[in-house]
Amino acid sequence: MQLRKIIIAPDSFKGSLTSRQVADIIASEIASALPGCEIVSMPIADGGEGSVETILSALGGEMHTAKVRSPDDREISAGYGIAQDGTAIIEMAQSSGITKQNGLHPMTSTTYGFGQLIVDALERGAMEFMLCIGGSATTDGGCGMAAALGAVFLDENGKEFVPSGGTLLNITSIDTGGLDKRISESRFTVMCDVTNPLYGPSGAAFVYSPQKGASPEQVILLDEGLRHLGSVFMETFSKDFANTPGAGAAGGLGAGCLVFLDASLKSGIDAILELCGFKRHLDNTDLIITGEGKLDLQSFNGKVLSGILSDAGNVPVWSICGINECDAELLRKFGVSVFETCDGFSAEESMRDPEKCLRIAVRRMLESV
Repeated sequence: MQLRKIIIAPDSFKGSLTSRQVADIIASEIASALPGCEIVSMPIADGGEGSVETILSALGGEMHTAKVRSPDDREISAGYGIAQDGTAIIEMAQSSGITKQNGLHPMTSTTYGFGQLIVDALERGAMEFMLCIGGSATTDGGCGMAAALGAVFLDENGKEFVPSGGTLLNITSIDTGGLDKRISESRFTVMCDVTNPLYGPSGAAFVYSPQKGASPEQVILLDEGLRHLGSVFMETFSKDFANTPGAGAAGGLGAGCLVFLDASLKSGIDAILELCGFKRHLDNTDLIITGEGKLDLQSFNGKVLSGILSDAGNVPVWSICGINECDAELLRKFGVSVFETCDGFSAEESMRDPEKCLRIAVRRMLESV
């Protein structure tokens, strides 16, 4: 294969390298090995971690910070972006993400801090919002976010509380009379990377809460809580979004955004590829290199790789990943060549020195050309 033009469009390697760092390392290796090759470097995200950086790179703008409540109820500093056109770009992972807590707290973590970031952006005059909701620590259906915005949740004794995943069953009524009035004057677009419903076997609790620390017994309780929340939404607002694709994103935050923000849900990777002008760069491209920390079945369903494959046409797509959990038949089906950074190293070694392992994987990849 003669390589005259390569697009480098990786996701982050969670816990080790940002998408920008991954793209820069791959680009430097290619530039050394193929000095005449045109390189288009395009760090990408799918609505999860790294989305603010990616979107601001495309639109221009600046970062802001605010003090918010972490998922485990500590005060932390969280960042978000405001683009040059005034659009607020907020990653829930920055305030309510699984990495923003000490330990795992599947039953008690909330999205309250995410709502505080929305309030901070409203205070800065934002009326257009892009909400990126991947990487959550929570399964509270967005109730914490709504509480930060002024919604009131009452239990059977009429006592006000901020619901978490473990207390959704205690909600008897929701009062949105105190919801920040600026919410109805603003427009919210939610970028998510999954299509799961709110509850059920493929819902937020059963599919995602185990990786947030939930035991099998807790998974069942969380699912029951989300089912109850769905019924309260229907009784209170006559809105049934439980089976809307993406309602179960970020522990049900997708549904919460639909109910409390009147938001629209979009595929995060599709929206970001469009913002970055990915298709415009495809002319005369010989190869697309993407990457992520773990390549698995979900990579082909709403993640960066799936969006790139959808837009790539006949251009070959190669993926560099930390670890590959896909079988050869699936990779052949999608025509993806895979190179692992942990090939020849343990997972611990590749996490300890990710740049070295990534450079070696890129060199190995180039040897196959």
